[in-house]
Amino acid sequence: MSETPIKFSDAAIETIDNIPTTLPVLPLRDVVIFPYMIFPVLVGRESSLRAANEALERGKNIFLVAQKSASIDEPTADDVYLQGTVAKIIQMLKLPNGLMKILVDGVVQASVKRFLPTTSFLEAEVILNKTEATAGHDIDALVRHASTLFQEYVKLSRNVPPEVLMAFEGIKEPHRKLYYMAANLVQSVDIKQRILQTQHVREQLYELSKILTTEIDILKIEREIDTKVQDNIQKSQRKFFIQEQIRILQDELGDDEASPELAKLKEQIQKAKMPKEAEEKAMEEFNKLKKTPPMSPEFTVTRNYLDWLIAAPWIKRTKDNLDVEHVKNILDEDHFGLEKPKDRILEHIAVLNLVKEMKGQILCFVGPPGVGKTSLAKSIARALGRKFVRISLGGMRDEAEIRGHRRTYIGSMPGKIIQSMKRAGVVNPVMLMDEVDKMSMDFRGDPSAALLEVLDPEQNNTFSDHYLDV
Repeated sequence: MSETPIKFSDAAIETIDNIPTTLPVLPLRDVVIFPYMIFPVLVGRESSLRAANEALERGKNIFLVAQKSASIDEPTADDVYLQGTVAKIIQMLKLPNGLMKILVDGVVQASVKRFLPTTSFLEAEVILNKTEATAGHDIDALVRHASTLFQEYVKLSRNVPPEVLMAFEGIKEPHRKLYYMAANLVQSVDIKQRILQTQHVREQLYELSKILTTEIDILKIEREIDTKVQDNIQKSQRKFFIQEQIRILQDELGDDEASPELAKLKEQIQKAKMPKEAEEKAMEEFNKLKKTPPMSPEFTVTRNYLDWLIAAPWIKRTKDNLDVEHVKNILDEDHFGLEKPKDRILEHIAVLNLVKEMKGQILCFVGPPGVGKTSLAKSIARALGRKFVRISLGGMRDEAEIRGHRRTYIGSMPGKIIQSMKRAGVVNPVMLMDEVDKMSMDFRGDPSAALLEVLDPEQNNTFSDHYLDV
């Protein structure tokens, strides 16, 4: 059934003196009825149907009260408010499903004096609120103040139609203005009930003004928050649309250099002197980057990947100093004793002098902490004139720390090998893998298995990092 809008009667159907003081009580869910308010009520509970039928037989007067909790199906006297509105049933319609729809017209405020011991429905003896608004400057001032607040409230609220103000302008009596404003408040039952619990128009206007002031402050804050959110959304959308237009124009013109940032990136790729396979991969990712909106997460992922490709030292290397006498002097200068390790290192340098194309060799230093394993590696780097980098493998559990993470993962990075080369800035540093014996394994893999390729001279010259994938 379509919902009937709230209406207000032009005049009371009957005088207050003709209303009996003992009336059937109809509990309402989630609604507060005020005097002069015409409102449709759907009656479905057995006790409510009996109360409505009793009212129709007695003269159509019924006492409407709000339930304290809408979840109660069979409310008792303790489950309803004691203040409500006496209303007249002006129309009744029985529906095919057994429900009854009644149209009620609020007549006067009333409060419960006592509930009568009726078993089939709620019935109460009520006290009618016959206090009328007295003329006076204080009442006029309160009405004017509340009216101003109400007009501001309607303009700010999205739930109250503007037509409400047109009907409001035609109401003259202070108490009718009061009830009209209260009925059109989009508020909870307990807040609206505060107006019915006050008996005099002056106090009711005070209470209404407080409610309106609080609600206006809340609506202003909501409007301010909504404005800020909309501004941010519009700025983001505007930026996105402009970037898309620029991208489309670039595609139409075939102009790759329209963006200074992208032009600089392309120049860096060309100057990096990558191997052919790596350069082809970089240009493929660069072309993909040009068509990706900067706000997209994929843009950042691709840009980081290209930065790593550019930063990798593809051809930069240091020239080795293979003078055996020079190496011996450096080793003796840095270490006293350790004759056997020094002799083995010198033998290795002598072999490098004879075999120029020899693949990178692996030296394994074994010994307790503090005997000079790390310092020997530093001395070798200093003697050869190479950069030195150290990778600590102690406690490493994940194979990806060596081989790198796949680019599909958030926060993925190259492995320790590539990171160390980037830090050294050359492809031939002396790389110390410290604490190899302290690696561990878990469900993520065994990093020692990944070291097999790194430490095998036949394989390590073709080592491939999962992140760079070239």
